[in-house]
Amino acid sequence: MIAGRDRKPSTSSGHSYLPRSFFDRPVLDVAPDLLGRVLVRTTPEGRMRLRITEVEAYAGEADPGSHAYRGRTERNASMFGPPGHAYVYFIYGMWYSLNLVCGPEGQASGVLIRAGEVLEGVEQARRRRPKARKDAELAKGPARLATALAVDRELNGADVCSHDDTAPLGVLEGRPQKHDAIRSGPRTGVGGEGAHHPWRFWLADDPTVSPYRPHKPRNRRPALDAGRTTP
Repeated sequence: MIAGRDRKPSTSSGHSYLPRSFFDRPVLDVAPDLLGRVLVRTTPEGRMRLRITEVEAYAGEADPGSHAYRGRTERNASMFGPPGHAYVYFIYGMWYSLNLVCGPEGQASGVLIRAGEVLEGVEQARRRRPKARKDAELAKGPARLATALAVDRELNGADVCSHDDTAPLGVLEGRPQKHDAIRSGPRTGVGGEGAHHPWRFWLADDPTVSPYRPHKPRNRRPALDAGRTTP
């Protein structure tokens, strides 16, 4: 539980955003606690809100599945903090993925936002995702989510704890989920030593949650990490 004294006052819109102390915790505490919270994305076209329904935790240099496993690079620098910022990366030369940095500054860890329900800004999302057959598919998976919310590398390092209604990203308090509503299992697409960590968390029976897919080796040179799907 985040102490009330840590909370910032509500913004002019009346919404209460999560404080930085929420993210300044171990990644395996933050990840499931993000389920049911509301991600706010402010674009030139207007405000969007997304209820988070699926996440994955990545524990930095202690996690073989993480981009930060081998240490700090120019690409993953945002993962090293401070907590409460975005880490956005490009994957397969086609899609972006949105992660929220957590844990103590200097110890890279982050939560991949895998899926959610678009609550506000549905028309924006439909324009960006015209092939979605129904609204539950607009942000069903990390690439779809990033496309629907117009997430790109310009948001890398963005502060999600600014408590400013004009900020590009923020996370509202929302409604934390009861333990029995949360499921966990292996992370999607993660191979090697990290393949069996049950660090994917999702809301049971929610139609926006993406299907699990096991890791499939790709034909690439071992020295390259561009094909990694995880933070």
